[in-house]
Amino acid sequence: MNNLLVELFVEELPPKALKKLGEAFAAVLADQLKAQGLASAASAVTPYASPRRLGAHITQVALKAADKAVQQKLMPVNVGLDAAGQATPALIKKLTALGADVSNPAQAVAALKRAPDGKAEALYYDSVVPGATLEAGLQKALDEAIAKLPIPKVMSYQLETDCELPGWSSVNFVRPAHGLVALHGSTVVPVKALGLKAGHTTHGHRFEAKKDVVVLKDADSYAATLREDGAVIASFAERRAEIVRQLAAAAAKVGGGARAIEDEALLDEVTALVERPNVLICEFEKEFLAVPQECLILTMKANQKYFPLLDAAGKLTNKFLVVSNISPADASAVIGGNERVVRPRLADAKFFFDQDRKKTLLSRVEGLGKVVYHNKLGTQGERMKRVYEIASKIANALDPKLVASAQRAAELAKTDLLTDMVGEFPELQGIMGGYYARHDGLGEEIANAIEDHYKPRFAGDELPRNTVGLVVALADKLETLVGMFGIGNLPTGDKDPFALRRHALGVIRILGEKNLPLSLSDLLTQAALPAFGSKITDATPALTDFIYDRLAGSLREQGYSAQEVDAVLSLRPQRLGEVAHRLTAVRAFAALPEAAALAAANKRISNILKKAEGAVEAKVDTQRLQERAEQALHGALQSVQPLADKLYANGEYAASLRELAVLKAPVDAFFDGVMVNAEDAALRANRLGLLKSLHDAMNRVADLSRLAA
Repeated sequence: MNNLLVELFVEELPPKALKKLGEAFAAVLADQLKAQGLASAASAVTPYASPRRLGAHITQVALKAADKAVQQKLMPVNVGLDAAGQATPALIKKLTALGADVSNPAQAVAALKRAPDGKAEALYYDSVVPGATLEAGLQKALDEAIAKLPIPKVMSYQLETDCELPGWSSVNFVRPAHGLVALHGSTVVPVKALGLKAGHTTHGHRFEAKKDVVVLKDADSYAATLREDGAVIASFAERRAEIVRQLAAAAAKVGGGARAIEDEALLDEVTALVERPNVLICEFEKEFLAVPQECLILTMKANQKYFPLLDAAGKLTNKFLVVSNISPADASAVIGGNERVVRPRLADAKFFFDQDRKKTLLSRVEGLGKVVYHNKLGTQGERMKRVYEIASKIANALDPKLVASAQRAAELAKTDLLTDMVGEFPELQGIMGGYYARHDGLGEEIANAIEDHYKPRFAGDELPRNTVGLVVALADKLETLVGMFGIGNLPTGDKDPFALRRHALGVIRILGEKNLPLSLSDLLTQAALPAFGSKITDATPALTDFIYDRLAGSLREQGYSAQEVDAVLSLRPQRLGEVAHRLTAVRAFAALPEAAALAAANKRISNILKKAEGAVEAKVDTQRLQERAEQALHGALQSVQPLADKLYANGEYAASLRELAVLKAPVDAFFDGVMVNAEDAALRANRLGLLKSLHDAMNRVADLSRLAA
């Protein structure tokens, strides 16, 4: 066995997709070879991806796969053989199609096997299928790898060589391909792709390669030869690690605790833009630091792919790092060029900032009425009024003193959408509102609330810093959820254009992590009416299910079992801040020796109560308790319930359930010795009332029957 190297040399690939393209190309190629028996599970796969190439190195690839013994079902015996046991024409035809020797039909029949197939008996043919050759197998694998590439956008281009009519044949691919390498050890595997024939040569760096054409000796020397002769680090991972190393070294050279801003997406994109990275230190005029650093950071990252440098305190410095694709002896021209390029970008940001501050946020409120939010839900001005109303109700429920601040923050939260800065950089919405609010003298509380009202923006993001921010963020998310559900704009599959899943998780985190004393059902009702009026239909039940489904998924991701989550959420607790405490209590209860029996009993009680005719009241007439077991159960319940109720009221859920665990013995005795469905209607109703009392007492923290196996 030898190692295999495949490389597709192309024009510059889309940088944001390069990492996935490289991983997918190598993975599919290897999987296909393994499926054909040409590679094994022990074969190691190394992907390569640079701006102008996709490649894969796969170890232990065979020149030919092993032959396979195959048994094929032919047909039922009564179809393949006549009454005398001779082959029928249908069987002869089938065997001929399979390449079997039928010159002697009797011998051919004798070689077949019979085996049961359901109620009948069938004929089976054993044969040996030759293993795939590397040439055929690699061709199939290469075709599959190219077909399955996660290409963001396909382009069509004409072939110029290696075809009968150059310029008339065309192919579809992510970028025009100009070279194909396929080496098994040192031998070229004669495969084709995208109008190209495989060879053993490729091309290096556009400007710094030692040789225009890089000759590859064998599969194993690929990376080293490209690095040496082609000035290319072919491995995406190695190139990325080299950039990280150089960024850290450059920051250390600047000194003062400087560090490059951390951005994984930017790092991946820059890695996809260079073939041999060279990090250089650049700077801009300090006067630009008067502009909010978020603006400068965003323009450097988004527009120029630069790495801003922060000081030890996390403040932006006037230095930044550039990852160049060339390494000249004198880098001053490269540094100067990048500094000249970034200066107009920063000047634009400063101009936007200065212009925006000439108008107050309050003066922009009227303009929201001219911005369409949604054709069924009106303008941003109408939306602002709904958020204003919802925020007023939430603030009043938490603390009436917060109402005025919450109303002002809600009124101004969206006004920065009308500023030049946010028009240029939509990612800064909210952030710029905070800066402009401070400039307008509105104070930190309102400024922070405006800045934070989009939070949490993503998984793991921090929550708003103050209560006013929490109120406005909650109101904003509820308005979106209620509005979109009310007009039928629900997420489907992996499509969620209005980020409703993220909004729901934001509501869950705010209510849960801040333990706000607010009822979820009340919030949804208040958000719907009268804020929206007749613009929407009431979709509160569907939205409630949606939020609890998101909560269930989040809790399972945090490590709670499906049974624990189901037990707690089946009761639809309205205070989401209590959910974690209830789950902790359920987990503690499940560890008790009595838990399994009580959960099973609860399940049995639930089933009995469901089957009962009419509603069952939790009332017990002690005079009708005839059996000793039902008297004992009633007495035990009366004994433990006061303390359990007190503990429950104090939020000590685990202790409350622990008190009720002593009911195991009387519950077991009750079911062993008492007939619940007695013939006497009054007696039956009394026993059902006892079970209802027990059920209500034990299932306030969670539905314990959901814990039963």
